[in-house]
Amino acid sequence: MTEDYAYGNNFGERLDLPEPNVATRGRGTTGMEYKIVGTIMQAVIMELDPGETVFSESGSLAWMSGNIVMNTTGRGGLGGMFKRAISGESLFMVEYTAQSGKALISFAADFPGKIVPVHLSPGQQIIAQKDAFLCGEKTLTTDIHFKRNLGTGLFGGEGFILQKFTGPGVAFVSLDGEIVEYTLEPGQLMKCDTGCVAMFEPTVSYDVEMVKGFKNVLFGGEGLFLSTLRGPGRVWLQTMPMMNLAKAIAPFLPASGGGGGNSGGLGSLFNE
Repeated sequence: MTEDYAYGNNFGERLDLPEPNVATRGRGTTGMEYKIVGTIMQAVIMELDPGETVFSESGSLAWMSGNIVMNTTGRGGLGGMFKRAISGESLFMVEYTAQSGKALISFAADFPGKIVPVHLSPGQQIIAQKDAFLCGEKTLTTDIHFKRNLGTGLFGGEGFILQKFTGPGVAFVSLDGEIVEYTLEPGQLMKCDTGCVAMFEPTVSYDVEMVKGFKNVLFGGEGLFLSTLRGPGRVWLQTMPMMNLAKAIAPFLPASGGGGGNSGGLGSLFNE
């Protein structure tokens, strides 16, 4: 009796899985070629020529070929390490340099969403949510961006610190859920949940405002504050912020120090 597996091979035969969906392909400033594979749990796979280097925060690597050399460094010197420390990020960056022949390296997202390649020309900048950076070309400059407004830092959903990238080079950012892009005209205003702001151009003014109306505050279910984005410039919004997902599953997680029952635990999630 012979049966086919879902992937098309028979018992005892070689298993050949289908190639993953390729979301996009491109080329970096240094000539690096990349493709982003997957749908909701994506990875970026890059091909490097000898001497080409990419970098990432420590712990972001998925896999690489044997002809790549790793070098852990305090990129940006003591100043760069200090900035990363106060932003809660890894103190060190890891550089990956191809040696002889073509080299392959991949970095994967750790949350359902999209990996977005941001192509920046010399001096061009983009601002993204904290922890958005996945990896980038060595020519890229990463920095932190402080929110000038006290209220924005306290209630904006991401704290006082965002990430800023300056070209030339390609920055790969990992954003949550699906991504929607809008181009705002001068003075045009967009209001959104504080966790939905994924990325925006430096020309966009970012702030927060309190929800108006007593009934809206008490019964609207949207919290006390909304983020405001005022043009001109492009903004990218994410549909499933990590903090919103955490709030959604929190009632189903076991209570700290809880017993063996299912009440309030994962059991209630599967029993419904």
